Amino acid sequence: MKIRIQPLKKGELKPLFTNPNELGFCKLFTDRMFVMPYTEVDGWHNPEIKKLGPIPMEPSTIVLHYAQEIFEGLKAFRTKKGEINLFRPEMNAKRFNRSAARMCMPTIPESDFLASIEMMVRLEERWVPSTSGASLYIRPFMIAADTTLGVRAASSYLYLVILSPVGPYYAEGFNPISLYVSDEYTRASRGGTGEAKTGGNYAASLLAGRTAREKGCAQVLWLDGQEHRYVEEVGAMNIFFVFGDRLVTPALNGSILPGITRDSVLALAKDMGLKTEERAVSIDEVCGGITTGSVTEIFGAGTAASISPVGSLRYREQDYVVGNRKVGPLSKKMYDTLRGIQYGELEDRFHWTTKVPLEKPAEA
Repeated sequence: MKIRIQPLKKGELKPLFTNPNELGFCKLFTDRMFVMPYTEVDGWHNPEIKKLGPIPMEPSTIVLHYAQEIFEGLKAFRTKKGEINLFRPEMNAKRFNRSAARMCMPTIPESDFLASIEMMVRLEERWVPSTSGASLYIRPFMIAADTTLGVRAASSYLYLVILSPVGPYYAEGFNPISLYVSDEYTRASRGGTGEAKTGGNYAASLLAGRTAREKGCAQVLWLDGQEHRYVEEVGAMNIFFVFGDRLVTPALNGSILPGITRDSVLALAKDMGLKTEERAVSIDEVCGGITTGSVTEIFGAGTAASISPVGSLRYREQDYVVGNRKVGPLSKKMYDTLRGIQYGELEDRFHWTTKVPLEKPAEA
């Protein structure tokens, strides 16, 4: 893929952030964006990197009415040597295309997906924070671009990539959070779009998320859509439970997002000699395990937060406190190991990281 790069004058560049500890999450965006259109006649064509700005859009653009869109999320990490690592980006490419297929959208060659990300990071290298714990968040997304209404798959699309320097996802940082278990609302159900990374899934979660915050919780722990009995995932991550010497996570069933950090945690756990189980986990089993002490740790896993320890669950107006609301040893080990690999501080025996070439491409 040959990408046209529009040059930016020095005066067009935004001032760089001064304090990485005050970045927050996706509040500040870099100077450029990648844009590539698709039509049924031309396929994907005219890939371009240009100044970040508004997307011209008619009021009848189909994505605004029928929510045909998908997205991904991954990060670039600055090592102590000044290199930049991507973490398992090929898995994001595969998941992006699985989401596209589910949403009746065209897939993108994985090599083009990866090239768009790599080129953006190379051009915006100055935005990658040097502070450990901060990173450059990468958001590829695709939207339906037809301008005639009708409930159908569009025939034209836009694929874009934008970047944002970020700090911790949760204000709590790497400290235990509280989760609100919702048995009233449903995020997704089998046969739906739960395993696709599409905006509608997240829109469906907003009301329950507001309820969670009103109850002093950071996120929602979702139950299955049919019985509201089995644990599925958290709003922004997959969920893990430590039952004694076993690490248990809900099995992928079509309504759970197949997380890349989830997959990494399972691989690391097996490498550490832990027993892992992917199976149906009922909320009664979890709450009962917390009460009896057989559940010793709970943590979430996702790109945004990496590993997020859970200190309590609120279910039916009762709080179930895990590990005295302290970070558990496995949560800490997983966090340190993942972060060590991502930032180049630990040996990458799994070959998960990809180094981004830092020589600047010619702008034309």
